[in-house]
Amino acid sequence: MFIASLAALLAGFVDSIVGGGGLVQVPALFILFPHFSVSQVIGTNRFASFMGTSVAGYQYARKVEVPWRVVLITAAGTAVMSFLGATIASHLKAEVLKPIILFLMAAIAIYSYSNKTLGHHENLPVSIVRLQWYALLIGMATGFYNGFVGPGTGSLLVFGFVSVIGYQFLRASAVAKIINVVADIASLVFFIWKGYVEFDIALPMMACNIMGSYLGSRLAILRGNAFIRNIFLVVIFALILRFGYDVVRLF
Repeated sequence: MFIASLAALLAGFVDSIVGGGGLVQVPALFILFPHFSVSQVIGTNRFASFMGTSVAGYQYARKVEVPWRVVLITAAGTAVMSFLGATIASHLKAEVLKPIILFLMAAIAIYSYSNKTLGHHENLPVSIVRLQWYALLIGMATGFYNGFVGPGTGSLLVFGFVSVIGYQFLRASAVAKIINVVADIASLVFFIWKGYVEFDIALPMMACNIMGSYLGSRLAILRGNAFIRNIFLVVIFALILRFGYDVVRLF
């Protein structure tokens, strides 16, 4: 339990900055509790992290101007598709999508690394009306991924808001955290309903995750866009390694 709590602390710290906390918590749960099913791991991870994400979202909302209309539209699409993704995940193997996800992560890494000023300055290239449609599509795509696979959802949301909509990394992180809370709660409805959450493990991990999220979000607000971009690249490359390993195991 001590190691699981430490993993939750680190996961909350990383996730609050740019997402990707599941990269730490999910493998830790698989290693420490090998008798858990995939659904138990995802459900326990989701319950342990959603309050930490809420704390980070609150910290950002206090310091960053949040476009609430965009948040609500994106969150609506995310909630519906996250529940749908969680439902499908209980019947299909996520390995079906992993080669595709690996390709997308590699493309995101190359694009983000090659654009040195990406997310440093706000640049909204579309009208308000079109922006809302883009936000809805981003929410639906990442929501489905959140429910179906999980790790890296926050990072994908950040990338969507920076590259497609044109937000700075700091604003994108703030928006992503709030939307991520909605997605987590939507998919948690399914996992709790089916009894996939191990509360005796999830509750101590939640407390540590909250602490890590508080520290990480405070640091991100203090350090700004360049710092968040660097953490984003680290998380994306970690996602590539994670899914690359999974794909190699398929063959």
